[in-house]
Amino acid sequence: MPAKPNPTARQVRLGAEMRKLREAGGVSNRQAAEFLNTSPTQISHIEAGRFGISEERLRSMAGFYACDDAKLVDALVEMAKWSPDKGWWEEYRGVIRPRALDLAELEHHASCIRTFQVVHIPGVLQAEEYVHAASMFVEPNRPESEHEARVSFRMRRQEVLESGMPYDAIIHEAALRMRVGGPKVARAQLEHLLRASERTNVTIRVIPFAADGFAGAGFAMQYLGGAVPQLDTVQIDTPHGAEFIDATAQLNRYRALLERVDSTALPQDASLDLIRRIAQEL
Repeated sequence: MPAKPNPTARQVRLGAEMRKLREAGGVSNRQAAEFLNTSPTQISHIEAGRFGISEERLRSMAGFYACDDAKLVDALVEMAKWSPDKGWWEEYRGVIRPRALDLAELEHHASCIRTFQVVHIPGVLQAEEYVHAASMFVEPNRPESEHEARVSFRMRRQEVLESGMPYDAIIHEAALRMRVGGPKVARAQLEHLLRASERTNVTIRVIPFAADGFAGAGFAMQYLGGAVPQLDTVQIDTPHGAEFIDATAQLNRYRALLERVDSTALPQDASLDLIRRIAQEL
């Protein structure tokens, strides 16, 4: 079986979790290879996400590693079963950045999403005109066909809202007042947010400029819940694309940060009233 030269973030995560199980069990790479009657190189490929792994082999390895967390093992089995070729995002490979495709895959499999944004509307809640205007501003010299592909891709990401998965967005007032694309586009974006808030699984709350004690402007993020807490992922934006964080200590840090941000946000009704007022001012 040839190794995957460019495994997805989810495949890399599966391999990393297998390595964690092995190390927690005190099993060396060579011992794992001997148990599976294979080579240490193949174990390394599995743990790097470059090789797939069958359910039978995964459960055997988990048993050999003395892992007694049945829910975690079941979740890893589901990860191993999934082929990224099944995802709609594969239609965009070669057009959209690989990290963006990875994000779409992680969103598709998330059990819930919590997001906090300061200067941008959350990607899953962006209106079509807003996406196009933002894309043109960042890279105005790209061909129009590439901008249209980005818009189409962003719109497809919004399918996660139709699944009924809980989606909780906290947006700073600054993002609501950014006139991306001009007043008409900005107003349409706010109206789009109001419509999205009508979904029973969507919560949108705002941190107003007047919020006392808020000091988290540099911590925009998206928190994607896994099938079990150990498989949660934090996504942050960087100048080079999406970055994914899954170290236990960092996940705890971002969970705590979200709780502090949550405490400064307005209730949903008051938040929607503020969005309406800002829209009327445009």
